[in-house]
Amino acid sequence: MDRRQIEAILPHRDPFLLIDRVIELVPGEYAVAEKDVLPTDDVFRGHFPGHPVFPGVLQLEALAQTGAVALLSEPEFLGKIVLFAGVDHVRFRRPVGPGDTLRLETRLAERRGRIGKGEGKAFVGSDLVCSGILTFAVAEP
Repeated sequence: MDRRQIEAILPHRDPFLLIDRVIELVPGEYAVAEKDVLPTDDVFRGHFPGHPVFPGVLQLEALAQTGAVALLSEPEFLGKIVLFAGVDHVRFRRPVGPGDTLRLETRLAERRGRIGKGEGKAFVGSDLVCSGILTFAVAEP
């Protein structure tokens, strides 16, 4: 799935669409996406000059967007939006910087009505760089 196809599912747009492509998808279960971390990404103008680090909160957002693709690909959720409702057990294991490609894996763990949880893991190569449990709420736009 390319950015055009992702934009047909998610409401996010540049500069806040944080996934470049979806490489695996089982609607309602999980998605695997990638984000190319580019030296030209606007965030590096201020985080941090001379020592660029892709912020952990943006890694979490990219994991959430990956999970949202998995959820919103189901016909019953078409046209809805997904909002953060919480994060738990988050760990950042090493910095992510320009030139890295984040592989984002989010598996939907449980759902009750419009509230659910997903387990997200972000990798650079084989290194786990970020993980956490994401709580979400499905809402009308």
